[in-house]
Amino acid sequence: MAQDIWINLPVKDLARSVAFFTSIGFAPNPGPGNRAQSASFTIGESKVVLMLFLQDVFSRFTNNAPSDTAKGSEVLFSLGADSREQVDDIANRAREAGGIVYGESGETDGYMYGCGFCDPDGHRWNALFIDVNKASGS
Repeated sequence: MAQDIWINLPVKDLARSVAFFTSIGFAPNPGPGNRAQSASFTIGESKVVLMLFLQDVFSRFTNNAPSDTAKGSEVLFSLGADSREQVDDIANRAREAGGIVYGESGETDGYMYGCGFCDPDGHRWNALFIDVNKASGS
């Protein structure tokens, strides 16, 4: 069975995307994935790998064009947060780094607090804090 998950995303401007993901707190992942056409990060304690590839490189190995993020969403990446304050911090960092916050921080269903944002290439992300004490009573 596979042990790791790697997220591979096409990007238009690698330097801009590297700056964005660094600004929101993703850890640069040293190694061979960092070249003129790609960059590597790890996300969270489980160290999920995020690979960024220039769109033409991404298209070559997928044999498919990248999705048009202005017209639709193929996936939504969710980041677990430790607190409401961390959700707010992620939203602020995303905005300050050039992302678009499409869902301001707020509570849903009485136990989830989250926000939604797009990276500079329009890929959709959200950050969620789940109050397990409130969620277990629902």
